[in-house]
Amino acid sequence: MKRFCLEVRGDYACFTRPEMKVERVSYDLITPSAARAVFEAILWKPSIRWQIRRIEVLAPVKWISVRRNEVGAVASTRNAQAAMNAGHGELALYIEDERQQRAGLFLRDVAYRLYADMEMIGDDARSNPGKYLAMFSRRAGAGQCINQPYLGCREFAARFRPVPLTETDDGDFQPGMDEPSALQEWSADLGWMLHDMDFSNPSNPTPRFFRAKVERGVLDLSRVEVRG
Repeated sequence: MKRFCLEVRGDYACFTRPEMKVERVSYDLITPSAARAVFEAILWKPSIRWQIRRIEVLAPVKWISVRRNEVGAVASTRNAQAAMNAGHGELALYIEDERQQRAGLFLRDVAYRLYADMEMIGDDARSNPGKYLAMFSRRAGAGQCINQPYLGCREFAARFRPVPLTETDDGDFQPGMDEPSALQEWSADLGWMLHDMDFSNPSNPTPRFFRAKVERGVLDLSRVEVRG
């Protein structure tokens, strides 16, 4: 297991609260699942798994309200199956007919420092972990990714760079002295936040939540209690 750190920035972000049924309303900061997706966008392999350990907020929380057009329907699986059986059919969605205007409360000018452990879960990774560690370091340093990392919604692209870490005497990891500090003046209890989806039953994945408490700009995920 090896710990990596990324500094992630973006002009806009939306980490949608699941209790909001129609309008998109973001959490106050990035969720662990969205942070994991940033690492997976740089390197994903079946033999490894990313575990987010800490999130540091580097910029003040700012909000923006936006109205935008969305498509209010999805392609029907029943129509797709019928078209496959018949060899032809109508599968298209016409935007003019399905367009809906919705309001969203998004974050703007976000900046985070994300800490994650690379866990070796496959035989190949366990027998040759250095290959995967070097692969991620090389890709992150060169700005390479499998797909463009994003901040909650795919239209909100994320900029990233690797942050070198040093291990302290107590086993913790800290960035260099020249790195920006976390938002020291912000401490808050944000209530229940989505941690990730549990795919132990692939046909019926269930959400898991945790109590998100930010202390001096840091959300420590190493000791949180996750509930289904």
